[in-house]
Amino acid sequence: MSCIISNSQTNLSVKNKAFPYQAQAINAIKDLEYAAIFHEQGLGKTKIAIDLMMYWLKKKYVDTALVVTKKQLIKNWLDEFNFHTYIVPKVLNNNRNSNFYVLNSPVKVIITNFETISSEKERISLFLRSRNVGIIVDESTKLKNPHAKLTKSFFEISDLFKRKVIMSGTPIANRPYDLWAQIYFLDKGKSLGENFEKFKKNTNLTNILNNNLDARTLFEQSVANINERISSFCIRETKKSCEIKLPNKIYKSLFATFSKQQKEMYEDVLHTMKIEIKQNGEPILDDDKLALKRLIRLLEITSCPKLIDDDYDELSGKELVLKKIIDTIVDRDEKCIVWSSFIENIEYFTSIYKKYHPRKIHGKMSILDRNLSVDIFKKNPECRILFATPQAAKEGLTLTVANNVIFYDRGFNLDDYLQAQDRIHRISQKKICYVYNIMIEDSVDIWIEELLEAKQQAAFLGQGDISLLEYEKKADYSYCDIIKNILEAGQKYDKRDLHIKK
Repeated sequence: MSCIISNSQTNLSVKNKAFPYQAQAINAIKDLEYAAIFHEQGLGKTKIAIDLMMYWLKKKYVDTALVVTKKQLIKNWLDEFNFHTYIVPKVLNNNRNSNFYVLNSPVKVIITNFETISSEKERISLFLRSRNVGIIVDESTKLKNPHAKLTKSFFEISDLFKRKVIMSGTPIANRPYDLWAQIYFLDKGKSLGENFEKFKKNTNLTNILNNNLDARTLFEQSVANINERISSFCIRETKKSCEIKLPNKIYKSLFATFSKQQKEMYEDVLHTMKIEIKQNGEPILDDDKLALKRLIRLLEITSCPKLIDDDYDELSGKELVLKKIIDTIVDRDEKCIVWSSFIENIEYFTSIYKKYHPRKIHGKMSILDRNLSVDIFKKNPECRILFATPQAAKEGLTLTVANNVIFYDRGFNLDDYLQAQDRIHRISQKKICYVYNIMIEDSVDIWIEELLEAKQQAAFLGQGDISLLEYEKKADYSYCDIIKNILEAGQKYDKRDLHIKK
């Protein structure tokens, strides 16, 4: 691939002024060879990245800026470039013929998705050797698994970029060791080491921490040291630290009870799990394959028994609570987003709430149909509800037309929970935001509540949001025992504080 130099004059100015905290972020990293933008979701990281790329191009640090994002977010990036700049980016996709012309043209900005980087790695490598290219990796937690083929592709071409920036509002997506591969892409192990397994061992939020003081101390100190090791090239602001004025975000726990048939199904699965526990003598872990399969089955039953039994004919406990809160929100003349991890739930609820003209987003829909749902939800006042899976809609979307989110169920992934709720709590929101978590009493839902809280506190510590002293005051490893007690002894829990009743 020949070297292509453009002599044409391109307007590299920006149309809109950055907020003060955004300008500070740009100034902090604009001349670094690599950096990480870890601002909390909803603070306009895209604007920071766009202004940064314009600076790179003006200073001639790079000839071309490459944005890598998720497929469903490409339209969002194109819209943002149109809003903030005078540049029209080119897009790399799965069309190899059109990609050839993009890679052989004097383009200033290219936008592509993660999968195209992997599938077009050979041609992109040639392009990088012929041009000075800077890369912005959006939603960089996509690279959290260092053993994945996709992540390895990024590692292999890392040294070919003249500038590198990763972005995520939740860099510690689920556990502290999720950060390692993202940082390794930037510095090849200079800050967090070259040995992932060692890093993982010291920063793994495991089930032994509640009863092993030495392991807990090592974990807490290792996680606390992460931010110090990467602070020279990482910037992070939270909504609190940047002093941006946003409406309050209020959390409300809504408790439901099992229906009779639902309870019987749940106890049948519990009985099977108890037998397995006695057979192998191992504690239940949320990352153990067999345990995970059984726990997901429990989640399906607490969420909607129809997921596993077509003959189920009762209203589940959660459905009754959901109907009540949706009716209340609509009566307030407000919109809401209902999140569920299960596509079947999204389809089911969309069909039974037709009177509110709902829209849906899930992974089996095309990108075009997902974007259409977003547009209608934003623009049509009669469309009161968006039903969505976090996996398909948790990132990159500004949905401040709504100020209510309802988690009908939640999985084990912290990133899904944090990203999904902040689709409404971000710049341009004018109303108080409500986050409703629907849980079945005395069920696996209670363990998930505790597990997500433990993961969130660990993320706060690793990201530098709180000090080690603050973490030690808030840390609660009771999730380690909660799941064991639920499964083995049917232990009751106090729904007011979600802790074991003594």
